[in-house]
Amino acid sequence: MTSLDTALDEYSAYVRTERAYSEHTVAAYAADLADLITYAESRGAVDAHDLDLGLLRDWLWSATERGLARASIARHAASARGFTAWLARRGLAEHDAGARLRAPRPARMLPRVVSQTALEGAIRRLEERAAGADPIAERDVAIAELLYASALRVSELVGLDLGDVDRERRTVRVMGKGSKERVVPYGAPAARAIDRYLEHARPSILEAASASASNSASNSATKSVPAPSGPTSGGSAVFLGVRCGRMGVRSVHRLVAEMLAEIPGTGPSGPHALRHTAATHLLDGGADLRAVQEFLGHASLGTTQIYTHVSAERLKQSYRTAHPRA
Repeated sequence: MTSLDTALDEYSAYVRTERAYSEHTVAAYAADLADLITYAESRGAVDAHDLDLGLLRDWLWSATERGLARASIARHAASARGFTAWLARRGLAEHDAGARLRAPRPARMLPRVVSQTALEGAIRRLEERAAGADPIAERDVAIAELLYASALRVSELVGLDLGDVDRERRTVRVMGKGSKERVVPYGAPAARAIDRYLEHARPSILEAASASASNSASNSATKSVPAPSGPTSGGSAVFLGVRCGRMGVRSVHRLVAEMLAEIPGTGPSGPHALRHTAATHLLDGGADLRAVQEFLGHASLGTTQIYTHVSAERLKQSYRTAHPRA
């Protein structure tokens, strides 16, 4: 017999290595299943064979009673289904207990889309900050332009290396979900911002960090104490933080949230808002849905189709605003 805790450890290793799930996804699955195991043990179920459909349904009901949102409950159910299917395939359980497990569909909210005029204004404000040759401001302009131009996920943006940017062809090579690689184009405004950042701002950031490290080392030597280690070089990372390390996801979230703070509208205001906006603007401009699917790196066309609903809603809103008989 295999304990549920042991099975969870093996399953986490499976989805991390064989399924190539991201660490964020693995952590989310593990948290959901740890909650399931705690509940199962409270019901006297300690072995993989003890899981059954009734116990899984009771677990989801208890999550509802605790006030979890429908989206969280739906994810709990998906995590359990993946786990029990794996248990059955491995022969650790006699049957797939979660095969018929269902959860309420999460309420699907349309993503936030920023108008072209509002987005241009936000980028213009960033450019005004960069007019004084501030390298960090120039970096921020390049980030905003590239996120919108290529509809990148924030993880794809911060993972870019110098060799991934083809400035001649105006493309970036990114590693998306499931370790799927794709090449995405970007336009002239993004090209200007990226060129300016790579030719001026990035070297300035490196130089400033190097000078700071040298000063710190000199001061430490004067005081006869060990010199602090210098800033991380960031290696070949395209976008660097102030200490020259690879820029992190949270820093990009903060940048975009501040950039969109003055723009009216509801919904998330992080980097994904620019991805949603780019996809919707492409469809509004007549782009083919399958081409947008490839552009975004979606595995399923159904995921991309939400943007057709966004475009339809925008059309309805324009109609109600402008048509005399709306």
